Amino acid sequence: MKLLTAQQIRFGVVGVANTLVDAVGFALLYSSVGLPLFIANLCSTTAGMLLSFVLNRNFTFRAKDGDVRKQVVLFFTITAFGLWVVQAAVIFAVGSLLPHVTVLVPKFAGIAVGLVWNYVLYQKVVFRQRTPVPVAATEQPGGTV
Repeated sequence: MKLLTAQQIRFGVVGVANTLVDAVGFALLYSSVGLPLFIANLCSTTAGMLLSFVLNRNFTFRAKDGDVRKQVVLFFTITAFGLWVVQAAVIFAVGSLLPHVTVLVPKFAGIAVGLVWNYVLYQKVVFRQRTPVPVAATEQPGGTV
């Protein structure tokens, strides 16, 4: 039994890439360019999410077919909900259950749950592979069974 599939490894690689874009972009925009913290963070997270969409669509899930506009809406909705609702709920729950641990324990728990949330919903909803519907023999041009 494989511990991780090739698709899950590609998902991890994409996650590292978009996290680096976010972190380096934020550092440059905030420290070097001098943008306000909120604006620098908004720009860097947006760049990371855009990169994540493109790489997950084309590299991780190889979902080159399908309605890209629908995929964009679903991707950003699922990602935002995962970040702002799911992760926040996990942070709150773990922090409440383990009040004496460092703040990073609930945060990393939230990140872990968020990763699973994103992977499953990207795979099952956003970039779902559609299996072709076989044409019945009686429906084939010029032939019957």
